Amino acid sequence: MQSPLRISFHELDPSPAVEDRIRREVEKLERFHPNVIGCHVTVSETHHHHHKGNIYGIRIELSVPGEDIVISRAPELNHALEDPYVSIRDAFDAARRQLEDRMRRIRGDVKTHEEPPRGRVIRLVPEEQYGFLETDDALQVYFHEHAVARGRFQELRLGDEVRFVLAEGEGDEGPQASTVVLERHPHGPREVSPAR
Repeated sequence: MQSPLRISFHELDPSPAVEDRIRREVEKLERFHPNVIGCHVTVSETHHHHHKGNIYGIRIELSVPGEDIVISRAPELNHALEDPYVSIRDAFDAARRQLEDRMRRIRGDVKTHEEPPRGRVIRLVPEEQYGFLETDDALQVYFHEHAVARGRFQELRLGDEVRFVLAEGEGDEGPQASTVVLERHPHGPREVSPAR
């Protein structure tokens, strides 16, 4: 890398062991993707539960020629992230996927008219008619009830696989889907109660 690795700790004390793990992950990343110019990793700790451990969030900002890649693992979504090393591994796995996707685009391996991206539903707020989905590369995308095709917002469940179309620009909640199409429920079809 042209710039030295930067590691920050937010709301927790620095840990030499965590820093060492991050350095090893960055070295692996550089072996496969030598075009990384710089890297800033932020480790944060949230959710101080009495009965559960603290949750660790990881944000990776990679500088590569022509663009920056940001990976932000949402700590509130996954209690497996109570282990900071699992959080680090997952975040760097997502960073590798994004770098590989970028390299394929540069080489022309990805067709410009490919099928819409996939994601899974990670949060639903039915009383306010919106939700969030997450892609494999950890992008979180807001969607409104009206973006869900065929009026199927009420059928959505956490973990459902969807295809979506990203809206131009960003809304107040960040990236936003203009269309969301339910692909499948991860546990098969849901039983529906008869109408009364």
